[in-house]
Amino acid sequence: MPELILPTVRLHAAFLDCRDDWGPGLHEDGFGLGVDDDVDSPEGFAAWVRERVRMAHPAGDPCPEEQHGSPRWIVEHGQVLGGIALRHKLDDEIGQIGYGVRPSARRRGLASWALGEMLTEARVVLGLDRVLIPCLADNIASARTIEHNGGVLEGIRDTEHGPVRRYWIAFDR
Repeated sequence: MPELILPTVRLHAAFLDCRDDWGPGLHEDGFGLGVDDDVDSPEGFAAWVRERVRMAHPAGDPCPEEQHGSPRWIVEHGQVLGGIALRHKLDDEIGQIGYGVRPSARRRGLASWALGEMLTEARVVLGLDRVLIPCLADNIASARTIEHNGGVLEGIRDTEHGPVRRYWIAFDR
């Protein structure tokens, strides 16, 4: 059974294996990995993980202004299968939830399951009424995942990364 966990240095090798599954030059949504982040060296990885965890807050605790996200890794049997992040404040460009599942773990429903878990956190822990989730317009699998979780298409916008579908998921209160 998969689980969502905070990033951890104990899974350094498993994280690198996940990253390498995507191949060079590809973007892994949900990890918050930037082009300048050093995740190969143990020291760089530890610093990167510390920053990811610093941005998170324990469930139920107030969220200081500088803490602005809930990063999680999708893990099963010690293997990192993907990542998902819930941004606590709306960013109209990148939305509030980003996720990615490594190519070798796709078509198992992991993205839909992880998205459902983060939607619960958004509603219950953060008290949000709705969230914005974008995906590239040609990413049909991601669009289906969002729609499966109640996403309603607002429209398609042109961005620097190409056309992006914008979905809203509203929570019943």
